[in-house]
Amino acid sequence: MNENQKREDFAQRWLQAEPSISAYVFASVGRFHDAEDVVQRIAQELARRFDEYDADRPFVGWALWIAKSRVIDFYRTHGRQRLVFSNELLHRLADSISEQSEERADRREALEACLDELPRKSRRLLDLRYVDELSADEVARSVDSTSGSVRVLLSRARTALANCVQRRLAMEQA
Repeated sequence: MNENQKREDFAQRWLQAEPSISAYVFASVGRFHDAEDVVQRIAQELARRFDEYDADRPFVGWALWIAKSRVIDFYRTHGRQRLVFSNELLHRLADSISEQSEERADRREALEACLDELPRKSRRLLDLRYVDELSADEVARSVDSTSGSVRVLLSRARTALANCVQRRLAMEQA
């Protein structure tokens, strides 16, 4: 296999595994931006170490094995003496995610599609709240509204997202 084929093979496997790896990391690391950074470091390490991967075994399992180490490293390097989760729990979480990787990929695709369907204002509020990690009061100030109004609009947006995801998943299963 030449270098281009290896890169293409890795890219294909990573695209399929990434939702599971992200789910594991986002469940293990509290802050959104920290979790994103950890996922990126995992992708880089997987690409660097791809020659070590045994193609007879599931890629997701190998990637989760590396992800577990990177999550533990994250807590060590950020000076947190206590892990939020024990090593045993992290292993169980990884095993569970590995088993549910296809379902999670479908759910993530549905969520992404549903986010794209949201009205621009709802999407902006969700981004400010969950991507930028602003409080409802801070979101209200940035959109020149009241925090009560923002809370109601966020609740409606979350409900609309949940309903949309459920509809999409039900249509896929039918």
